[in-house]
Amino acid sequence: MAATLRIQSDWSQALSRDEGEAWLSCRSPGKPTLYGSLTRRGLSTEGLPDITASEGFVVGEVTKKSILVSCPHENVSTKFLAPHTTFSRIHQKSVTCLDVSSGGGLGVSASTDGTMKIWQAANGEIRRLLEGHVYDVNCCRFFPSGLVVLSGGMDAQLKIWSAEDASCVVTFKGHKGGILDTAVVDRGRNVLSCSRDGTARLWDCGKSACLAVVADCGCPVNGIAVGTTDGSLNLGSPEQPPSEREVGTEGKVLLLAREDGRLQGVGLRSRQPVFLFAGSDAFNCCTFLSSTRVLAGTQDGNIYQLDVRNTTSPIQIIRRSGAPVLSLLPFRDGFIASQGN
Repeated sequence: MAATLRIQSDWSQALSRDEGEAWLSCRSPGKPTLYGSLTRRGLSTEGLPDITASEGFVVGEVTKKSILVSCPHENVSTKFLAPHTTFSRIHQKSVTCLDVSSGGGLGVSASTDGTMKIWQAANGEIRRLLEGHVYDVNCCRFFPSGLVVLSGGMDAQLKIWSAEDASCVVTFKGHKGGILDTAVVDRGRNVLSCSRDGTARLWDCGKSACLAVVADCGCPVNGIAVGTTDGSLNLGSPEQPPSEREVGTEGKVLLLAREDGRLQGVGLRSRQPVFLFAGSDAFNCCTFLSSTRVLAGTQDGNIYQLDVRNTTSPIQIIRRSGAPVLSLLPFRDGFIASQGN
């Protein structure tokens, strides 16, 4: 595992002042952590922040929105990017989940302050407060229309909300434990959820009913993702004809990130197992990169890239630190990962 270089503070705020300071650390496995600092000394002749590093670190390219820092001793360098925009008044405590509508106009977020809010993505202005879950809200996401929100909470309830008037239009009950993740099938006539009770369920939004228990893993399912295959993967056949209320499930695979350290693939319509991959620790999250490639992140900091047609060995294992991988999002030709550090 390579060394990890971090700035231990909001450096863009700390260094925006004429003589601001931010703290650095560089950690390599099995070695003492190296600590240092960045100091701003006004502006350079080009009008950019004049930033120097303490002994052991070197400042490279500096722009108004980024800074390149290296640690020659560990042969590692990292470019740190400043946030484009910061919204600090939406929640009072940690944000547990967020999503942005397909058109980019609205955001929705849940927090440990017990609230779920819809806000303008352009300026952070709060538009709606969504209230109805009894305990913590673990997950929230927009439907493709951008007008409806799906949420799941520790109260074992799955809820659908109107983004226009904040009303709860549907509540699904059936899970025996807190809901940990959700997914929307196609345009949203059906949705999926996974829970601490070990199951993943398929729901009919129109009739507020559970159509099927797609999988029962015997351990908490921390994350799910649904994707369409390229047709080369055998997804199995349903043991019983599916309900006419089941829409858009054919040809799709459901990924299950399991607490027991396994990543499982299940044919969404057939309910048949497709693959079972054993990782290094509990899987927290998963996503599709393409019709054949998937990503999954573990509690001990590994990100696995797999080909669903052959999961005997991973295509790649990425490890930047030992911090838990909490979420994964495809982005352009790569992906974005969040970790608990």
